[in-house]
Amino acid sequence: MTPAPEIAASRWFNTGEPLTLAALRGRPVLLHAFQMLCPGCVSHGTPQTQRAFELFKHSDLQVIGLHTVFEHHAAMTEVALEAFIHEYRLTFPIGVDEAGDGTPIPVTMQRYGMQGTPTSILIGRDGNIVHHGFGQQSDMALGAIIAAELAAPHG
Repeated sequence: MTPAPEIAASRWFNTGEPLTLAALRGRPVLLHAFQMLCPGCVSHGTPQTQRAFELFKHSDLQVIGLHTVFEHHAAMTEVALEAFIHEYRLTFPIGVDEAGDGTPIPVTMQRYGMQGTPTSILIGRDGNIVHHGFGQQSDMALGAIIAAELAAPHG
């Protein structure tokens, strides 16, 4: 089992306070890393995450989006992200991955060894990584992984 590294976010949208994995321990967490200029994110990954947020909203699953900018930094500002969130009607909490120090790769992306976007990571109740998927994943497969984690015995 691999413990999930903490999220490093410089700003949050759609939540009253910053979210931390430490505070969410005991709950499964779906972490969706995306870029608003990533075609696969816009067409598949981000809408899929919104659907998961809506489908599992009555469970204790916490869905978190992470705007993980590793290219086109000048174009993907927080102002542009705010407009993107509004236009695409995204309602799940979204953090902005903290900029890397001396590298274009942001902090959380580095911590998880993400290959790119979209990336979906499911973190179990125990804080360990259950699933780390890069690229488009089927709704059925991701839903099954989430459902299995939600059904797993607590403790």
